[in-house]
Amino acid sequence: MVDKEVLLTPEGLKKLEDELDILKGVKRREVAERISAALDFGDISENSEYDDAKNEQAFIEGRILTLEKLLRNARLIEEDEDETVVSLGKTITLKDLETSDILEYRLVGSAEADPAEFKISNESPVGQAILGKPTGTIVEVEVLDSILQYEILKVAR
Repeated sequence: MVDKEVLLTPEGLKKLEDELDILKGVKRREVAERISAALDFGDISENSEYDDAKNEQAFIEGRILTLEKLLRNARLIEEDEDETVVSLGKTITLKDLETSDILEYRLVGSAEADPAEFKISNESPVGQAILGKPTGTIVEVEVLDSILQYEILKVAR
């Protein structure tokens, strides 16, 4: 089975690489020290410190595997100079035509998506609707039982 390509901005790539470095260097060492200290308490059958440390170790190792797979399948988003068309890595200003709210999002690959930071995925309903569209376009986004309409006001790097 072929792994899915992961699209990343340069900032997103650095963030994942930094997280991996911290997990492999600092966090692994910290959890190993916690396990060692918990073993000094004696009987591990009723040792909650040991259980907690082992659970954290399993989480860290799982996250390391996930990050390594993401980075192995990563493709850097190439900078597109055209500031009239929506593409990955760009900041998009949208107007909600129903509420007249102005929204600003950065369009990124799914591995970097974080709605709290106003980063939406190219695979999200809004991302799919606006990708490749020029400024001034009105797009429709189907959500649950309604259709939202947005106008693309601005595209910036």
